[in-house]
Amino acid sequence: MEALNRRDIDAAMSAAWAPDAVWDASPLGVGVFAGRDAIRGFAEDWLAAYEDYEQVVEEFRDLGNGVTFCLLLQKGRPVGSTGYVGLQYAVVGTWRDGLVERAVVHTDIGAARAAAERLAEERG
Repeated sequence: MEALNRRDIDAAMSAAWAPDAVWDASPLGVGVFAGRDAIRGFAEDWLAAYEDYEQVVEEFRDLGNGVTFCLLLQKGRPVGSTGYVGLQYAVVGTWRDGLVERAVVHTDIGAARAAAERLAEERG
């Protein structure tokens, strides 16, 4: 998150994402991105839409068995606007060798928590 907040996409990609990772942002209506290059392209396009941008981690839980739950608050001012927008969402992540292999965005926070807990149990 720190790397994205300072718009250092190189650092964000190499520090967190497996080369074959998947970012599933379909609940936001923007699609599924497979592979580090596709995720990078999405991040570049997303950040380009904002003059000011920040993501805050409100909660992060390692549920074990390579599963995490992360609650995020995104705040930003779209290009050409004087107003700010915000979006709270959750990401259920699965990890391999210290890197994200799959991250699924959820707009229903309760459902995301339940999905993450269920996934951690299934992988145990």
